[in-house]
Amino acid sequence: MKRIVILLAALLVAAGAHAAPPKTPYGKREDVQDFVRTMVAQHAFVERELRFLFSRAQREPAILAAILPPKDARARSWQAYRTRFVTEARIAEGTEFWRRHAAVLARAAEEHGVPEEIIVAIIGVETLYGRQMGGWRVIDALSTLAFDYPPRAEFFRSELEQYLLFVREQGIDVFSVKGSYAGAIGIPQFMPGSYRRFAVDFDGDGATDLRASAADAIGSVANFLVKHGWRRGERVQLPVRLAGGNAGDAYRALLEAGIEPSIKLAELKRYGVETRTDLALETPVALIELESPGAPTEYRLGLRNFYVLTRYNRSVLYASAVYDLAQELKSKR
Repeated sequence: MKRIVILLAALLVAAGAHAAPPKTPYGKREDVQDFVRTMVAQHAFVERELRFLFSRAQREPAILAAILPPKDARARSWQAYRTRFVTEARIAEGTEFWRRHAAVLARAAEEHGVPEEIIVAIIGVETLYGRQMGGWRVIDALSTLAFDYPPRAEFFRSELEQYLLFVREQGIDVFSVKGSYAGAIGIPQFMPGSYRRFAVDFDGDGATDLRASAADAIGSVANFLVKHGWRRGERVQLPVRLAGGNAGDAYRALLEAGIEPSIKLAELKRYGVETRTDLALETPVALIELESPGAPTEYRLGLRNFYVLTRYNRSVLYASAVYDLAQELKSKR
């Protein structure tokens, strides 16, 4: 037995010798120091305070694992994605959230022109109506992605900058705010830059609190959508049919045109695409493809308001799930 223990200990030592060395703490990294100097020069932060802050910020390997694109095709499946968010439980909780905040939702819809069901659906998809807002320290999440995730380092460094400005403006302890693994905050999961630009005090208490105020979250979601071009009273999407099934591949040109509406309804037929609507033939649309491995691909026509939903999350799966959940919620009212 003693010999076995000694051998195991030797193996563990050998494994440790070949393991990757731990990353240098953020407080001692030159790229972090460059960021600190920039914040001091551009925003008058105190250098020694930021150095101390980053000496306490933690690199989180689990965040780096979570941010990677999924390798499993099922994770990119529209049917699988929709099943996660358009559920009986989420619909039931959504109708209850709507009931509790009916007056605020009605006011947001009246002032901003965004339907109540769209606001409720976004909050439902984002955080299950505020019940799942994330447990990562935002400073750790943003530091990890800003300095150790090269594919989107520029974006996350910008959000880290916005976060430091946000907590300074709000007088909040930089280590106290928790959110998603990507650094999104509160009931509607706003990134720090969006928080600073689009969050509003909708309950009139003199503070903008997306973590604790459902009213502020509701008003801020509506404000975000309007500021990104939401059009009052307009539809989000239309059903569509590819003429003769998938006869020909002319419709592929519509997909290559992207998700921002740019093709007029009047032009669809020459691409082998058909829809029934009373909208003007000059209305711009985009063809949306929703794929599911092992199942028929679903197609829809996205209008301007559909494109606006993708500004909240740059994914047609996300926007389509929000729309479908919104329709279910509306049908239960």
